[in-house]
Amino acid sequence: MSKSIRLGVIGGGQLGSLLCSAAKKLKVETVVLSDDKDGPAQKFCDHFIHSKYENNEKLKEFINNVDVVTYEFENIPINFLDLIEKEKKVLPFPKINKVAQNRKLEKTFVNELGINTTDWAYIKSAEDIKKNQHLLPGLLKSNTLGYDGKGQFILNSLDDIKQDWCFTSDYILEKRVNLKKEISVIIVRYIDGAIMYYEPIENTHKNQILYKSKIPADISDQIFKDAIDHAKKIAENFSYVGVLTVEYFITEKDKLLVNEIAPRFHNSGHLTIEAFNISQFENHVRAVCNLESIPIKKISNAEMYNVLGFEIQKYKKRNFKKNEFFHDYQKKKARDGRKMAHLTILKN
Repeated sequence: MSKSIRLGVIGGGQLGSLLCSAAKKLKVETVVLSDDKDGPAQKFCDHFIHSKYENNEKLKEFINNVDVVTYEFENIPINFLDLIEKEKKVLPFPKINKVAQNRKLEKTFVNELGINTTDWAYIKSAEDIKKNQHLLPGLLKSNTLGYDGKGQFILNSLDDIKQDWCFTSDYILEKRVNLKKEISVIIVRYIDGAIMYYEPIENTHKNQILYKSKIPADISDQIFKDAIDHAKKIAENFSYVGVLTVEYFITEKDKLLVNEIAPRFHNSGHLTIEAFNISQFENHVRAVCNLESIPIKKISNAEMYNVLGFEIQKYKKRNFKKNEFFHDYQKKKARDGRKMAHLTILKN
């Protein structure tokens, strides 16, 4: 009997949990390394190592017990990934993280591929904003480490620049667009270069956190095609391996703009667990472990809702219908805005 593959997963959150569940189905052993001792993935993986990234002893333990390494989030110190890569293969390749962690590099990369983003400028001071006031009204975003609306400031005019801002970090200023809707495209690329994709997913946000995702997305055939083609182009330029997500804006004039690249499986893709024959998580495991690829087939239209904070209590008491699938992440503590679970509803 052949020895099972041991997949190392950096990050112990809900995405890691869902990945570990998919790996178990494929008889792939999972070892999670998390800097959160309460990370919910410990309830779904085979082995859990709690450690800060700078703990070399724990890192060595992790490396010695895995065959290949992947990750559930992109904001991992690059030097940490480089250390691991000297010993074991890291997929997706860390070079994409250097781009995805830095909005300036990300937008420059996308624009150089001939793909549109919002109009933007790199900002290091209040004077830089004044020089680019043609981008107002706009959104000032931290150049690194921003997600779910963190590190973002609305600037309607120069009067909104706060006097006490010291600009100790750098930012991106994006011109505000008249937004019609947001979509995401999730694709998977295998080691042999084969690419498969899920249809575009339409997303609705509340307070800058994903609230609802649905398929089919209400978009034109041209946007459907372009969104898939752009995602493929990005993946191919990185010789990418694994699941990749591209988030898009669609303007009121039906212009497609790349918002962000996420080098991983994605919250909007949770509906793939029930709505397709193979989920984004299983596809990721198959790709990074070099297992057989399976053609993606849609089973049903679907809607997915995030369950945030203390809403989890009412869902735990609810009786679900046959077409409803509730996933509790089993986190220890609820707090406002924290993703605690999700509900997928299949639609005919």
